Amino acid sequence: MNLARAVRLTKPRLIIAITAAALAAATVLAFSSQAASARPDGPRALHGNGGTKPVIVLVHGAWADASSWDGVIQRLQNDGYTVYAPPNPLRGLSGFPSSDAAYLHDFLTQNAALAGKPVVLVGHSYGGAVITNAAVGDPEVKALVYVDAFIPDQGETLGGLLASVPGSCLAGNPADIFNLVPYPGSPPGDVDTYIKPSLVPGCFASGLPASQAAVIAATQRPLASSTLSEPSGTPAWKTIPSWAVIGTADKVIPPALLQFMAQRAKAHITRVNAGHLSLISNPGVVTRVIIKAARATG
Repeated sequence: MNLARAVRLTKPRLIIAITAAALAAATVLAFSSQAASARPDGPRALHGNGGTKPVIVLVHGAWADASSWDGVIQRLQNDGYTVYAPPNPLRGLSGFPSSDAAYLHDFLTQNAALAGKPVVLVGHSYGGAVITNAAVGDPEVKALVYVDAFIPDQGETLGGLLASVPGSCLAGNPADIFNLVPYPGSPPGDVDTYIKPSLVPGCFASGLPASQAAVIAATQRPLASSTLSEPSGTPAWKTIPSWAVIGTADKVIPPALLQFMAQRAKAHITRVNAGHLSLISNPGVVTRVIIKAARATG
């Protein structure tokens, strides 16, 4: 076969091969694009709020700080969510000189980073009472998530709720349970409360390793004692869909009380075999509940 004939025969074969390769590449790209758009947990996953994921705002409770959310934050960020965990002042639900609920409400409504964005608001323990009050009047809060948390109705106090069901390890003579320390500018008779370190492992941090409980005891942020007697305001859970995580071994807020409050709020309930700090001991469970709430927004 001469060279000219070889070239004439090779050309069509080469064109066919190139065309086939291009078609195969296009097919792979098409399937990849479809898979990416169908993936439910990617950064562009669609939600009922218009196509973007809501912002998650996490509110810590008493005797804790925002680091208690570390395991949850990492998981939410890995799933493509924007997360904020602002400090909870722990100065009072609605009292002097300003309230924790007002502080959080301003964070939600006066923060340019949150402007026009749907929010899932999450509270742990005392943080549940804070979000119940702070979300009122904010149309961007689309869901409330309560983690081992107070869910008060209007006029209720945290002390009154704890007294309504026996079993809290923080009930009793305050001097036996807390180290009481005056703080500057406090109203007459008010003091900061710190859980006695010896009580933290078996009470507040039950179910956690002893070394971890010791760190929590050493780093706790105090709650003003007056907070326990301040009445809660209009509850946001009456108009905003709610979810609740209940630690069935909670020794701070008895599970029966957690159950009562969650059912009253018509919350979607998830139970977990954990103590009061399920956000630390079971961050995967807590994260999944938050994501369920986020996916239901709209």
